[in-house]
Amino acid sequence: MGSYLALTDKDRQEMLAVLGIKEVDELFSQVPEKVKVKELKIPSGLSEMEVSRKLSGLAAENKTFPVIFRGAGAYKHYIPAAVKRITSNETFITAYTPYQAEISQGILQSIFEYQSMICELTGMNVSNASIYDGASAAAEAVNMCRDRNRQSIFISSCAHPQVIQTIRTYCMGYGVPVTVVPKDSSGKTDKDALKKLLSDSNETAAGFYIQSPNFYGLIEDIPAFAEITHSAGATLVAGVNPISLGLLESPGKLGADIAVGEGQPLGMPLAYGGPYLGFMACKTPLMRKLPGRIIGETTDTRGGRAFVLTLQAREQHIRREKASSNVCSNEAHCALTAAVYLAIMGEEGFAETARQCHAKAVYAAGQISGVPGFSLVYNGNFFHEFVTHCPDTGKTLELLESHGILGGYPLSKNELLWCVTELNTKEEIDNLVKILREGK
Repeated sequence: MGSYLALTDKDRQEMLAVLGIKEVDELFSQVPEKVKVKELKIPSGLSEMEVSRKLSGLAAENKTFPVIFRGAGAYKHYIPAAVKRITSNETFITAYTPYQAEISQGILQSIFEYQSMICELTGMNVSNASIYDGASAAAEAVNMCRDRNRQSIFISSCAHPQVIQTIRTYCMGYGVPVTVVPKDSSGKTDKDALKKLLSDSNETAAGFYIQSPNFYGLIEDIPAFAEITHSAGATLVAGVNPISLGLLESPGKLGADIAVGEGQPLGMPLAYGGPYLGFMACKTPLMRKLPGRIIGETTDTRGGRAFVLTLQAREQHIRREKASSNVCSNEAHCALTAAVYLAIMGEEGFAETARQCHAKAVYAAGQISGVPGFSLVYNGNFFHEFVTHCPDTGKTLELLESHGILGGYPLSKNELLWCVTELNTKEEIDNLVKILREGK
């Protein structure tokens, strides 16, 4: 498809009629009004060149910060130069659906290597070939938990708000009841509340989704939640930050049945929000419920190494109305990027990245909480994000922005969620604290 599409008013009206709507705006009814651009204020009668120049000027108003202390689901990490160089090779820019295995060996191998690395990271037996993003992966995972008799889904309130929203949306389409489990005073998921909710579910509980590190950066007690969930006959889905697995135990070893997460930290830039990568992996008993495709390794007629599409539901292509999931393609280039990043970093490099993220975050938390008006909201163990009280989040963020710093994510008028990665230096942290102390 080209980048220029000529459409007449008649063409638009015909398409709208087919869709059963009257206005184009109806297609974007789910997009919050506050983020919509109502009017570009570009005069009529301009040439293409003039319009292009106007739009370029508007785009130039986007501000990029040299120093970032914000995460909340998307993280700025160092990406080795070799990652972009290798993934930009024309050999890897290929058709995204490798139906003909005999002529798709390169892309099949890249997916196989990606799946193998995701399994090693998560402690799971099987990985698919990726989902569109972390929230979609979480929603697909809770769908895997369901069966004929068990339909109820439970979600930790400490998970990322957008993940909770996405799971709710998927479940609404299936008519599946969703219950959000509250947090306790420590900023973590309330174990007792989950026990009660599961016991009251009358043996209809299908699955429980928990995120660790959770949205507030805190490490959840996955083994305890695995025991509670399994005792109720339900499946545990763990959402994880992949970089944290360079330091923390894998969700598979901690008792989770399915592991999902946002793969953006694995070699992908922030890129104004995408494209990103959702990874999914599970234990062997759930393998046939895993959406998408699984690539396997075999030998060809000459005994050489070869790769094939090992498992993929035909219903996703030819009987979509009977498919358990309609994920029938994958962002193979994003998966390739993650695989190349992991291969280049190696086991020690990956672990060192995680260690630096944690160590620098601990230092930053200690320094920021020493500033008058700032203090830690939660005292539990965290990976590289933490929440502090703040006199006024709006004024604080404006102050930092004037110094070229993107501050923490505002949770309320008086709470900020900070993030520190290996890219943040001690000098940057100390400068941040100095600005907060001086207030100017």
